[in-house]
Amino acid sequence: MERETSPRRQFIKSGMLAAASLAAGTTLSAQESVDPEEAATPQAGPITSPPVSDGTKKSPVRDEYDGFSRFKPSRGNDPDSDYYLGKLVPGFRTTEEGPAPFIAPDLEKLPYVMKDGAKQFELVAQNVRREFLPGYEMDVWGYNGSMPGPTIEVTQGDRVRIIVHNELPEPTTVHWHGFELPVQQDGSMTLTQNPIMPGKSYVYEFDIHEEGTFFYHSHVAMQEAFGMVGWFIVHPKKVFDPPVDRDFGLLFQNFHIKANQTISNSWSMDWNWHTINGRSGPFTTPLVVKHGERVRIRLLDFSPMQHHPIHLHGHTFWLTGREGARTPKSAWIPRNTELVGVAQAAEFEFIANNPGDWMFHCHMVHHMMNHMVEQVGPRIREGSNVDAYMTNLDQRPPVDMKHSEGFATPGYPQGMQGMQMSEKFMKAIWSRREVQGMRATWPKSVHGLMTLLRVLPDDLYQQVMETDDVPKGAIFEEIVQRFGTPETYQKAPLMKMGH
Repeated sequence: MERETSPRRQFIKSGMLAAASLAAGTTLSAQESVDPEEAATPQAGPITSPPVSDGTKKSPVRDEYDGFSRFKPSRGNDPDSDYYLGKLVPGFRTTEEGPAPFIAPDLEKLPYVMKDGAKQFELVAQNVRREFLPGYEMDVWGYNGSMPGPTIEVTQGDRVRIIVHNELPEPTTVHWHGFELPVQQDGSMTLTQNPIMPGKSYVYEFDIHEEGTFFYHSHVAMQEAFGMVGWFIVHPKKVFDPPVDRDFGLLFQNFHIKANQTISNSWSMDWNWHTINGRSGPFTTPLVVKHGERVRIRLLDFSPMQHHPIHLHGHTFWLTGREGARTPKSAWIPRNTELVGVAQAAEFEFIANNPGDWMFHCHMVHHMMNHMVEQVGPRIREGSNVDAYMTNLDQRPPVDMKHSEGFATPGYPQGMQGMQMSEKFMKAIWSRREVQGMRATWPKSVHGLMTLLRVLPDDLYQQVMETDDVPKGAIFEEIVQRFGTPETYQKAPLMKMGH
């Protein structure tokens, strides 16, 4: 296809016109439906920098494959085609460039040194304070000051040596989940090794002959429920074809932490806090990709006993592997939701051909909330909260048992109470680069096991990831201008709190 006639160039061209229109103050149809008070104090400023997308840059890959476009939602023509729904459509990255770097948002990588022919890592099992949400620091267990622990990333064929130091008050071991290794390296407490006692260290060493999505974790059940897990990613010697541009990892966990506690009750059979890579929505950091890229996302469910149906909005993905190994291409299946069971991993890939801010979440309704505390039911003290009691445990607040007419309707209220989002809380939420330019109201809809996928054209990607102080709503509104129906768009109401 000639680059000059590609949909991508048409989008970029229309985007440049839209940006120029905004910069010039031209009245847009989308603004005509906005409340006059909102229009007087606009939430989103114009995109002040011109788009920088280099539409003339030569790309080694095509825009369209058998009717499937990498730059707009499309289904292709033939379900038997290699390119149906983007199945084998390559990314911009070539196989010669090696694997895309693995990124687990909000987690660090574990460094190593080469010693005696092995990649040598050091893990320290210890108690950790993890900020699930701004101001909500929880006492859990993890590794090297992190929960989940830092990511181990190697290449198929490597020999690894992992020295584990135990700073916990009780014995532990580390299991290398999924690896086919010598049995004495397996980390099964008392079955294959003696426990690593408090203050002691233990050395694991083995060859990596497989590739895929693996993880390490304590093999003491209650320690697992307390957060002791980390990614162990093995890139294949030969980069998979089609290559991906992005390689993300999202690790799902549940905890039970009462309202007046910071310590998880690992003996509980119920769970009220839900985290992705150790953070809970809206504090989870969005995945930001460029329009048209091929993306791989690895999911890992390390919840104590709850499975997660993970749903991605706006895209159809191909399930390309489980924790066992990469699935043969003939067995890949298109999905919108994938159920990931406890201790299971799933990998899927897709072409990011639909610009926007897309929800990406577990579909269990109780998993889309934070810090669930029962304040509902026919005996609830209407309109009250437990703050007064929490600040003075010697006195209980007065109880008003008078019920309004609303209680005449049987049933529990369906509108759940939200969390308190103080100004400090909101500043932390908006402090991350990855959320710049989103609608002002987005934090109200992303809780618990929820995060976001942001698909941005090149110039808007640069605005978000390489510049500062992008106005709230500016990026989203620009996407509506280019790809949506601006005449029907309504701005988000202004928020009282902000940065």
